[in-house]
Amino acid sequence: MILDTARLLLFPALMAFAAASDLFTMTISNRVSLALIAGFVALAVLGGMGLHDILLHFGAGAAVLVVAFGCFAMGWVGGGDAKVAASVALWFGFDHLLNYLLYVSLLGGALTVLLIQFRQWPLPSLLTGQPWLNRLHDKQSGIPYGIALAIGALIVYPQTEWIKAIDLAHLAMR
Repeated sequence: MILDTARLLLFPALMAFAAASDLFTMTISNRVSLALIAGFVALAVLGGMGLHDILLHFGAGAAVLVVAFGCFAMGWVGGGDAKVAASVALWFGFDHLLNYLLYVSLLGGALTVLLIQFRQWPLPSLLTGQPWLNRLHDKQSGIPYGIALAIGALIVYPQTEWIKAIDLAHLAMR
């Protein structure tokens, strides 16, 4: 029961927090990535995932980390984005990684276009007192890509074994 509740809530809650954090502060704390890693390890072990599968998941996370830090070095994404992407890849493994990366690419592109358009217009004076909105509106500011990372993850997560393993009938009876 507790394991099912953790499978249902932990990952989505951390993704929502990452998106909100990036939106409001343009940063994602390392604690989010560390919580994702710790949550994966705990749920994988408690859920009976075999060592071979755990290592494959870590391989997916490592592969994304290498590519994402290359993107970070080029100035295309932030460091927090790179770490969150790798942490999500850890949860998804290679089975769902391509779907995740496709969604993130499409959502990130749409987010970028929307922010470019948003930044072309003056911010209404009623909203200028909001520091996070001023930062988001600033043409020199980056793109809070954590939003696309989180939404993409939340789209893919229901298709994963994490959700398929939940005993929904047992949860509904409580």
